Amino acid sequence: MTLPHPSQVIEQQWFARPAPEVAPDLIGCVLVRQLPNGERLRGIIVETEAYGPDDPACHAYRKRTPRNAVMFGVAGYSYVYLIYGMYHCFNVVTDQDGVASAVLIRALALQDIGSESAALSPKAQARLAAGPGKLCRCLEIDRSLSQVPLMHGQPLWFEHPVREADAEISSLELVQTTRIGLTQGVEIPWRWYLKGSAAVSKL
Repeated sequence: MTLPHPSQVIEQQWFARPAPEVAPDLIGCVLVRQLPNGERLRGIIVETEAYGPDDPACHAYRKRTPRNAVMFGVAGYSYVYLIYGMYHCFNVVTDQDGVASAVLIRALALQDIGSESAALSPKAQARLAAGPGKLCRCLEIDRSLSQVPLMHGQPLWFEHPVREADAEISSLELVQTTRIGLTQGVEIPWRWYLKGSAAVSKL
């Protein structure tokens, strides 16, 4: 098994910034999932949403609960929750210890799709992780992976783009807009996505 270069792995301290700063910086980075069977899945992040203090759409807006307690902790931990009783959503905790803040990873352009999806059309392959629920299904992420450190050696971690791709990533055009599927805080422009990506959850 090839280990990522140390300079590629994103350290937890990198996330110790306000969510609206981290969310656009994550576009173009890679989310890596190490499965229990040793298989490794990777996808380029193409869409994110930020949630922070004083944000009525944030799960921690009203008070601290057992469900959202991880959001108040140190940066670089996972926060996974269930919506509609069936779809998981994966977030990375951001900002300083004691500040409830997180970035939702909304969509990935998968680099590894698995043999069972190889027969799908290119368009269908591009949409496999086009949304937070689809993303978690593809990467086998559920609430058992909540409150775990996002670092190499764990089931999930992030990587910066490889050096050869830095110039290409920096030239990518991001779109900033309002978040999706909310009833509160709908006017806050804390959603970012990669313009032209077929993997964005809602084009």
